[in-house]
Amino acid sequence: MICHGIQLKEKVFKATIPIKEMSGWNKTYGFTKHTGDHTSFHSIAKNKCVDLMRQGQSIKHALHKQTDVAKNDYRIRLSASIDVSRHLLHQGLPFRGHDESEDSTNKGNFLELLKYTSDQNEIARKVVLKNAPKNNQMTSPPIQKDIVHCFAEEVTRSVLQEINNDVFALLVDESADVSDKEQMAVVFRFVDKDGIVKERFVGISHVKETSSLSLKNAIDSLFAKHGLSLKKVRGQGYDGASNMKGEFNGLRSLILKESSSAYYVHCFAHQLQLVVMAVAKKHFEVGDFFDMISVLLNVVGASCKRKDMIRESYRKKVEEGICNGELNTGTGLNQELSLQRPANTRWGTHYKTLLRLIELFSCIIEVLEYIQDEGVDTTKRRQAYGLLKYFHTFDFAFYLQLMLHILGLTDKLSKALQRRDQDILNAMSLVASTKRELQKLRDDGWDDFLAKVCSFSEQNNTEMLTMDEKFVDSRRPRKKTNITNLHHYKVDYFYTVLDMQLQEFNDRFDEVNSELLVCIASLSPLDSFRQFDKSMLVRLAELYPDDFSFVERLSLDHQLDIYLDNVQRDERFTDLKSLGDLARVMVETKKHISHPLVYRLLKLALILPVATATVERCFSAMNIVKTASRNRICDYFFSDCLVCFIEKQVLDTVTNETVIKCFQSMSERRMHL
Repeated sequence: MICHGIQLKEKVFKATIPIKEMSGWNKTYGFTKHTGDHTSFHSIAKNKCVDLMRQGQSIKHALHKQTDVAKNDYRIRLSASIDVSRHLLHQGLPFRGHDESEDSTNKGNFLELLKYTSDQNEIARKVVLKNAPKNNQMTSPPIQKDIVHCFAEEVTRSVLQEINNDVFALLVDESADVSDKEQMAVVFRFVDKDGIVKERFVGISHVKETSSLSLKNAIDSLFAKHGLSLKKVRGQGYDGASNMKGEFNGLRSLILKESSSAYYVHCFAHQLQLVVMAVAKKHFEVGDFFDMISVLLNVVGASCKRKDMIRESYRKKVEEGICNGELNTGTGLNQELSLQRPANTRWGTHYKTLLRLIELFSCIIEVLEYIQDEGVDTTKRRQAYGLLKYFHTFDFAFYLQLMLHILGLTDKLSKALQRRDQDILNAMSLVASTKRELQKLRDDGWDDFLAKVCSFSEQNNTEMLTMDEKFVDSRRPRKKTNITNLHHYKVDYFYTVLDMQLQEFNDRFDEVNSELLVCIASLSPLDSFRQFDKSMLVRLAELYPDDFSFVERLSLDHQLDIYLDNVQRDERFTDLKSLGDLARVMVETKKHISHPLVYRLLKLALILPVATATVERCFSAMNIVKTASRNRICDYFFSDCLVCFIEKQVLDTVTNETVIKCFQSMSERRMHL
C-alpha cells in the first residue's frame, strides 16, 4: 500500500509540474503546488496510507474492543449473580419474590441482595440490574436455576471424587414434604483418602409410591445419573420399615440381588427409640403416665394464653431465686422455657419433655389450678382437675423419676449413635455399656432412686407413702393385697420396667451375635489389639467375595501377622479408641500402603451404617428449604438447593470460575467467555 501511494505520487508529480519547473529542484514552491490542498488526490492517498499504518483506529479493532468490554461487563454480572446465589443457598433462603418489578417492595431475596451488594461495589453498580442490557441482566428465574444447578453439580462431583470409585454404603429413607410429595433422600457413607468416615447427601427423588420396587427404580435413576454402580454398595441403612427391610421383596433384598455384600443394618437410633416406646406400650402404668403427659400438653400447650401464663410464672420464680441468691446470673442462664411436645420420629424429645416438666412443675400446677377454677371450657376444666389429682399422687412422682432416669441413660446412647463418624463396633460397645448401666440400676439403684422420688414429693407437696405399710390398690381399696408398698413399687414396678427394658435391648440389638460383627470386633485397636484374631479376619474377607480374590485371601493370611507386630510396636497406635481412629492413624503413618488388604478390611467395617440420623437431618433441612409459602418449587430445583444447603462445607470449596465454566457449557449463551 505504501509503494502504491509513492507510485501514485510520482505519476501525479510528473503530470502536473512542467519540465521547466522540475529543473528548479531547489525551489520548494513546486512541491507545495504538487501536493495541493486536503482534497487533492495526493492528500487522500497519503491519509489512506497513514490510516493503514494506524491499526488501532480501524473499525474492526473498535468492534473487537467493544466486545471485550461487553464480555467483562457480562462476567461481572454473572459473578454477582453467582455470589448472591451462593449466599442464599448457604442460608437455605428462597430466591423468588411475589413481585419482581422495578417498583416493587417485595422483589425477593435474590434481587434485593443483588442490589445491595452491587451498591457496595462501584464497578458492579454500573453494569448490573437497571444499568445492564434488558436482554442480558442475568437475573431471570431460568438463570437462577442454572446457577444453582451448576453449584449442585460441582458439589456432587466433589463428593464422588471423595469416594474415588471406591466402595460405599447406602442410606435411604422417605418422607413427605410440605406439599405432600413423597421424597426419597439418599446419603452415601464412605471412607475418604484421609481415612475419615463421611456421610454425604447426594440428592432427593420424588417417588409417587413408596413400594420397594419404586424406591429401587429411583435409586437406579440416581446412580445412572452420576455414573455409579450398585456393585460398589457394601452396606444398607434403613429405619426398619417393611418396604425397606423385607427379606423377600424389600428394598434390602432387591439391592442384595445386585450386590451380595451390601449387608443391611437396622438404624440403631431407631431401634433405641423402639426400645423406649415398647416399654410405654407394654407396661400399663407407664403408658398411662405418658398419656397424662399428652393430655397436659393439650390442655396447657394448646393455648397461647396458657403458655404465656407459664412463662410469666417461671419469670417470677427466676426473679425470686435471683433475689434470694439461689440462682446465678450470666450469659445463657435463666432462659425462657416452655413445654416441648415429644415426637416419635425425633429421638430424645421425650427426655426433654420430662426435663421441662420437672423444671416448670410448680408453674404448671398454678396454670392448671387457674384453668380448673376460672376456665371457660368445661372439658378443659375437667381435664385440669384430673391432671391435678394425678400429679399429686405418689405414682406420678415414681414414674416421672423412673422414666427420667431410663431416658437419661438412653439419651446419651442416642446422641452417640447419631454421630456421623460413629463405627458399628463402637456403637455395639455403647449399647452394651448402656445395658450394663440399666442392670446396675436394677441391682443397686433402688435406694438412691427412692430418695429422689421422696425428695421430689417433699419439694412439690405431693403424696408420700411409707414403704413398710400395706399396699392399697386405688382401683379396689377394700380388697387386701397382702403386700407392702415396698414390694409393690420395687418388685412390681421398678424391677418389672427395667427387666422389660433390658429384654427389649436384647431383642432389638441382636446384631451383636451376628458373624459379621464378631469378625469386625477382631479389628478393634483397644488394649493394644487385644481382640485381634487372624482367623476371624480371614473369615471377614471371605464375607466380601467381590473385594478379596482367592489369591488376596491367601496373601491376607500372611500379611496379618506382620501387621499385628508392626502396629503393636508403634507408639502411635497405643491409645486408639475406635476403628475410625485406627483408619486415620494408618493413613497418617502411611501404613495403609504397607498393609493394603488390612486397610481394605478396615474400610469395609467402617462404612457399615450405624444410624440414619444424617437422612433425618436432611428431612429437617427439607422443611427449611421448602416451606408453605414456596411449596410449588419444582423437584429438580428443590434437590439442587438441598444438596447445596446440606453440604455447605463442600459448597464453600466451589469457586466462581468453576461455576462460570459449568454455566457456559450448559447451553448456548449470549456471551462466550
